[in-house]
Amino acid sequence: MDTSSKNEISNHLENRNEIQNEVKVQHQKFSAVIIAGGLNSRMGGNNKAFLKIGGKTILSRLLNTLEKYFDEILLVTKNPSEYSSYIDKRDRSIDSIEENPKPDSDIVIPYVEGNYKSNSSTLKTVTDLYSDRSSLTGIHSGLYHAKNYFSFVVPCDAPFIQPSLIRLLLDSIEPDSDIVIPYYDQHYEPLCAVYSKRCITRIESLLNSGDYRIYNFFHSVNIKKLGKDKLEAADPQMISFFNVNTPQALEAAIKAADKIH
Repeated sequence: MDTSSKNEISNHLENRNEIQNEVKVQHQKFSAVIIAGGLNSRMGGNNKAFLKIGGKTILSRLLNTLEKYFDEILLVTKNPSEYSSYIDKRDRSIDSIEENPKPDSDIVIPYVEGNYKSNSSTLKTVTDLYSDRSSLTGIHSGLYHAKNYFSFVVPCDAPFIQPSLIRLLLDSIEPDSDIVIPYYDQHYEPLCAVYSKRCITRIESLLNSGDYRIYNFFHSVNIKKLGKDKLEAADPQMISFFNVNTPQALEAAIKAADKIH
């Protein structure tokens, strides 16, 4: 066989493997991880997840969005009992279980059609594996407990996560991706990003050294940044990155809720 033929076969096999890897990612299931471990000090100790905007708690708004794309939703918290009203009746929708808690193990959310759905979504609470409280310990716990290889991480105080942004993040995953993350104005959005399980050991190295800064393991993994143009095309108002972490932000969110879909 001449060199030209060998190169042609090699290129063909390489292209076929790339296509197979892309198909594998596209048909993969994903987990969502909600970080709910903050002290809520700026909100007078009130749990931000339960603040109401447009007649729904922030957590309920989040769940109603996430259930369309993820077959597993993990809520990372040090106080699982606080969320028992969301982990009750398996045959009820998220909207109908904001009150009257009845503890149970999980809830199966009815099928809602979406590009990444299978046939149901499971909501579970998990706790941190490290005693210190931080966003990084929450990410670590979520990735550790997730049944899927890739997880979308989001905070419990983000009421306006846009489905189009979720689709952009999931569509941008490549076989060798460790993190797919929004990046604009020289700023990462680490709590609105996709992480792979390959990040677990890197995060553990940081935590074991007492370092809780999320960005400090980025140099050791494969990162895919999504720039401002792509982000604004998916979410023109960039409202997905709005967090309710002060009374003023809550007031602004309540006023804006009717205009945001």
